[in-house]
Amino acid sequence: MSQFLGTHQNRLDSKGRVSVPAPFRTLLRTLGAEAESGGVALVLRSSHNHPCIEAWPPEAFAALTGPVQQRYDTFSEDQEDIETALYAGAFPVESDKEGRIVLPEVLLAHASISAGVTFMGLGSRFQIWEPEAAERRRAEAVERTRARRLTLASAPAAAGRPA
Repeated sequence: MSQFLGTHQNRLDSKGRVSVPAPFRTLLRTLGAEAESGGVALVLRSSHNHPCIEAWPPEAFAALTGPVQQRYDTFSEDQEDIETALYAGAFPVESDKEGRIVLPEVLLAHASISAGVTFMGLGSRFQIWEPEAAERRRAEAVERTRARRLTLASAPAAAGRPA
């Protein structure tokens, strides 16, 4: 597996930890995101578009710097805005040997997570959701994809991406 795939359910434990799904941990190790603790490393941040937490392999998150620097003038207000939105609320985390991570309180509040947790694979990253919100999001995405008749062949190459 070279992408984060599938939907996985879990629960926060009494210490506020949640286990990253085993297939996701395996992929993170394959991508070189092993932590000194024996676990895996991730970068967590609140989503721009949804009430969920985004989880990125550290190298993939670091790669976001290139497009920001190419698209925006150094020290411009636009550059500072996008960098603030991307990086100021980012949390590097490491799992323990069992794959458990602690989700920062501010991110739990953003995603309205209190007990149950849903992990949704999105290819290069994954999202962490409150379970009912995750199911609504998945159903909305499927419905909008059908309504717009979206396929990979119908999407412009750079749709939704900065030029």
